[in-house]
Amino acid sequence: MKWERLLSIPILAVFLLMGFVYYTTLFVSIEDWVGLQSSGGSFHALAFTFLASYSLFSFFVCVLTDPGHVPSSYVPDVEDRELSDQEFRRNVTHQRKCEICSTYKPRRCHHCRTCRRCVLRMDHHCRWINNCVGYWNYKAFFILVLVATVASIYSTVTCGISVLGLSITLGSLLCWHIYLMANNMTTIEYYEAVRARWLARKSGQSYRHPFNLGVYRNVTSVLGPNMLKWLLPTAVSHLKDGISFRIAHDTRQTA
Repeated sequence: MKWERLLSIPILAVFLLMGFVYYTTLFVSIEDWVGLQSSGGSFHALAFTFLASYSLFSFFVCVLTDPGHVPSSYVPDVEDRELSDQEFRRNVTHQRKCEICSTYKPRRCHHCRTCRRCVLRMDHHCRWINNCVGYWNYKAFFILVLVATVASIYSTVTCGISVLGLSITLGSLLCWHIYLMANNMTTIEYYEAVRARWLARKSGQSYRHPFNLGVYRNVTSVLGPNMLKWLLPTAVSHLKDGISFRIAHDTRQTA
């Protein structure tokens, strides 16, 4: 049952941290600063409550959404016409068999040893949501990090140095995932690309991440084409099956 994911010590720690920051910001900092009964205090209390509530909602979506599993009937198409480079095609075909599950897996799919299954477009396993971050919940995860960063900065401004470390940590994580999204990468693919670039340089070639379609297309592939729904963690109607992805042609060019 997906609700059982909430029964973990890291998730309890997240709830406690959220509660501590919320209480400290409202009933200590804002109360001492302008007073909760004043118009300014009420405004700040409502603004921070909105950010905290939105963070909590996004957190629940991350925890309870299945990141994506491989259909039992899936068989790779080795004649994929989008892959023009023969060597790249052979490498991808070789990597499509999961040695642990003994089944085929689509491109960008990886096996999670914690979840004990293959996950579509797996980014990483996050212990703080007791779930993998994958195809179906990556948008919610990104929004969670974004809103939580804004909330922590808001709290830092009112509370001072007590939550500065949290703001720096979340801000760094947000910048990392903005970079990944802008390049249409997962965390796993980033480290794979580091090795691929090194190998390409050794052979006098240059490497380009095959799923990098340009910043705008990369962003809309995660957040969706409708900008009004970019900050809605449950607005994922633009997502397809998580098995096939558009790729950029000519992934390798002579330097």
